[in-house]
Amino acid sequence: MKIVFHPKFYTVYTSDPAAEAGRMESIMRELKDYEVVEAEYATEDEILLVHTRRHLEYVRSEGMVYEVALLSAGGAIKAAKIAFNGDPVFAAIRPPGHHASSDSCWGFCYFNNVAVALRFLQKDKKIKKAVIVDFDLHFGDGSANIFANDKDVKYYHMPGSNIDGIVDFLRRENYEIVAVSAGFDKHVDDWGGLLYTEDYKEIGKIVKEFAEERCEGRRFAVLEGGYNHKVLGKNVKAFVEGFK
Repeated sequence: MKIVFHPKFYTVYTSDPAAEAGRMESIMRELKDYEVVEAEYATEDEILLVHTRRHLEYVRSEGMVYEVALLSAGGAIKAAKIAFNGDPVFAAIRPPGHHASSDSCWGFCYFNNVAVALRFLQKDKKIKKAVIVDFDLHFGDGSANIFANDKDVKYYHMPGSNIDGIVDFLRRENYEIVAVSAGFDKHVDDWGGLLYTEDYKEIGKIVKEFAEERCEGRRFAVLEGGYNHKVLGKNVKAFVEGFK
């Protein structure tokens, strides 16, 4: 099990909750016993696999955000590469991405990290079919929009606390890789008030078992939401323990 990270993700790049000081520190303290692989910057061409030139230029105009957003998308690509080669991986990256559509973004997101990573694998002819499991409190409209007309990439957002729904959805088709939009803001002590720390371990285990059964073990997860620093690291660690 590997963790993709870069010290640049400690940067407070804007004033939203995803960029707050202490957020990434709370995660990395809990993941200190795992092997860390350094994220690399995505190229403009890699961003353009998903986003329009106009959108890229908009994010570029946002100053410090642009550099960190490129690194976040690149961290997701690095995670996807590692996962394709057989090692499960969690990308502790920010800004998040699931509210970023091809030509717009909101909700603390700029580039759609998961979408960029999957398009990279497809362009490289490594995979054809993929599934995204999103357990963030909020529906990932960006991911749903990007893949709305793509029969090879399916998007699933877990409703409420219905963990069993993940199993039901995954078993409908066969895929070559599972990508997870891992948002932790459904926790009882976060915005959603729905899930407990042990639930994240169970979600990780469900995805792991499916990936090992159907996808040669190929699976990666990227950080989306999660804003209570007191519980965030423990929730991420619980998920990683189930996922590894």
